[in-house]
Amino acid sequence: MNTAFRAVLSPCIGVCRLDDDGLCEGCLRTTSEIARWSQMNDDERLRLMETVLPRREEARQPFDLRLAERDRLRHALHPLDAVPVGAGWNHEELIDLLPPGPLADAAVLAGLVPRAQGTQVLLTRRTDGLRHHAGQVSFPGGRMEASDIDAVAAALRESREEIALLPAQVKPLGFLDPFTTISGFRVMPVVAVIDPDYVPTPEPNEVADVFEVPLDYLLSPDNLRRVEVDYRGRRRAVLEYDWPGQRIWGATAAILFNLRQRLEGV
Repeated sequence: MNTAFRAVLSPCIGVCRLDDDGLCEGCLRTTSEIARWSQMNDDERLRLMETVLPRREEARQPFDLRLAERDRLRHALHPLDAVPVGAGWNHEELIDLLPPGPLADAAVLAGLVPRAQGTQVLLTRRTDGLRHHAGQVSFPGGRMEASDIDAVAAALRESREEIALLPAQVKPLGFLDPFTTISGFRVMPVVAVIDPDYVPTPEPNEVADVFEVPLDYLLSPDNLRRVEVDYRGRRRAVLEYDWPGQRIWGATAAILFNLRQRLEGV
């Protein structure tokens, strides 16, 4: 079938009602595009049918269905109804560096944003004036409170407080493995899809910046390195990504490494 012939075929399917966005429920054209159809040239019609209308169709899907890695993640993650138990996967290497007493529970939101150019990972940079983790790149999240019924609730609450991410704009998919921090927290990473229409509003006392990094970049072994550091008189290795203008390291880099490991196991 040649291009010119394809271009003159009307996308009308006989369902001629306007939805709340002013688009025809059948063909997804605006009233102006319908009225102009007979005056359009072949290039205009072809662009409408092969570029504009497919994008509108995609936008009508629930945002979590637009995530290309959704099915792989559902196989790679711990299910939402099977929360991982036990200490962090890195607990043994920190055993002689942890503060005394039991670990405190925390949760973070590892948010994935479906974009036309590929899936992005949502990250924040803490403000420089914070007492702990000042200026560091992190996921939204923090200590679990007594009012949080579970790790998902804690991650969603913290995300709303820190960057004004509403629960309706998040679709949790599952859990990564727990991670132990050197400050004495057992962190539960909640992997979730974030609505691409979400607009970040950082809480200025906690978050200096909200930015996205391509998931493909973070999953590439070539972009992750191990750095030796001195801590309390002992040499230990931490993971680190170099991203323009940002240093993604420590717990955040380790959680992303765990995500890569679990996806590689699918």
